[in-house]
Amino acid sequence: MSVATLVERVARVPGIKAVTLGGSRARGMARPDSDWDIGLYYRGGIDTDAIRELGYTGHVAEPGDWGRIANGGAWLEVERERVDLLYRNLDVVEHWIAEAEDGHFEIERVGGHVAGLPTYVLAGELALGTVLRGSLPRPSFSAALRRSAPPQWEGDAAFSVLVAEQHSARGDVAACVGLLARAVMAAAHARLAGHGTWALNEKGLVASAGLDEAAEILTAVGWTPARLTASVAKIRQVLRLERPSGLQLDSVVRVGASDDSRLS
Repeated sequence: MSVATLVERVARVPGIKAVTLGGSRARGMARPDSDWDIGLYYRGGIDTDAIRELGYTGHVAEPGDWGRIANGGAWLEVERERVDLLYRNLDVVEHWIAEAEDGHFEIERVGGHVAGLPTYVLAGELALGTVLRGSLPRPSFSAALRRSAPPQWEGDAAFSVLVAEQHSARGDVAACVGLLARAVMAAAHARLAGHGTWALNEKGLVASAGLDEAAEILTAVGWTPARLTASVAKIRQVLRLERPSGLQLDSVVRVGASDDSRLS
């Protein structure tokens, strides 16, 4: 059974209101070995047993297993093609689309992400994806979000570099390098958001933001306190970051703080 047949079948699963094609295939950038990202937009709940009963090889997760934004899905094999089914709760999606339009967002800690996942990716997925079944909005990158997102990401980057500096003085390589990588990713998010460009994940994020020089520094950070400290200084210079003030530090601490009551 083909991917097209899979789309027809999952569209009939109870709870699903729309099906989309996302990722590199939706943007015409797929390689021969690229997988298929199929978004399943549901309301009220999704019948995961019905997905299992379709009989495809793979693993089917429950809603919420992967977090509150990318909240679940399935990894399937369809005629030797890798297909990812990605659950999207329409109530949550509509909430964060409205928040993004007003310039509000949060950053979610998600496995496999260095800097985290901004809640406005839910709007970006619809902006860049293709609706295959059903009807969904196509949000734009609002002027309010272009103003609010860069300083929040820049504050995260500045704070990461500040703490990396403390680790460098102790020769703590892993913590220092990890925080510098987070700073570079956050700075890349800031640049792209300032241009009104959607960034849905961290694949190619640094190059897209024109921060290859910062990435090059990360390839040879060093292992002694002196070399680590020098690398921190280079990253701060390339990213054009200043040490955050007390007000900025308070803002960074609140980045990613969730308010689950708004999602209930």
